[in-house]
Amino acid sequence: MTNLKDKVAIITGGASGIGLATVKAFLDKGSKVVIADYNEEHGKAAEQELKSTYNNNVVFIKVNVAEEKQVENLVAETVKQFGKLDVIFNNAGIGVQKPSHELTDEEYKRVIAINQDGVFYGAKYAIREMLKTGGGSVISTSSILGSVGEPTSMPYAASKGAVNQITKSLALEYADRNIRVNAVAPGFVESGMVNKEALGEFYDGLVAKHPLGRLGKPEEIAHAVVFLAENDFVTGTTVFVDGGYLAK
Repeated sequence: MTNLKDKVAIITGGASGIGLATVKAFLDKGSKVVIADYNEEHGKAAEQELKSTYNNNVVFIKVNVAEEKQVENLVAETVKQFGKLDVIFNNAGIGVQKPSHELTDEEYKRVIAINQDGVFYGAKYAIREMLKTGGGSVISTSSILGSVGEPTSMPYAASKGAVNQITKSLALEYADRNIRVNAVAPGFVESGMVNKEALGEFYDGLVAKHPLGRLGKPEEIAHAVVFLAENDFVTGTTVFVDGGYLAK
């Protein structure tokens, strides 16, 4: 088992939701954490709030994961700040819900750029550092929609299916270099945009798709990410945290 105390982790999409819950989970384990997010206002607010408890073990770095140079800089700044990189959680992602025949080229490519290319860039530059230090852990956010289809969500589903295959391929490529590569696939999770008040009757339909009778909580996904970072015999897998969604 890997002890996460004093390990250095980057969490993309770390300013809110699953990302922020994971930042807190790693900090509670004694890790040093970079909150990486495009939303500078939320990222700086999260940094300031967490510094009151975790001191200088947490910093915010603004990044657009769809831009390769920005991801390269993110990893370089992390190493400059903390001396190394042990874990990256490629969590930043977006979706678009629209009939596929109405999708614009820009809408489609934006989802792919953030959800798929962003995972590639994060893994690429993290692995370069991990090869220097003897290993590490690459974890990415997939989705139940990487394994099943969903009407009007084609770009998102395509990008998450790609995350599953990126995970398997990289795991095989770097297993002998002590670099483990895994993914976590949430079901629908309560968030600022996914809740009863925001969605009304549609919310009840989402709940009904989960045999446990509720949506997930960000902390439950974060718990799975910590597991993947700690367990040294897990690589090349996607862990589903979906309330039984895919068991049907």
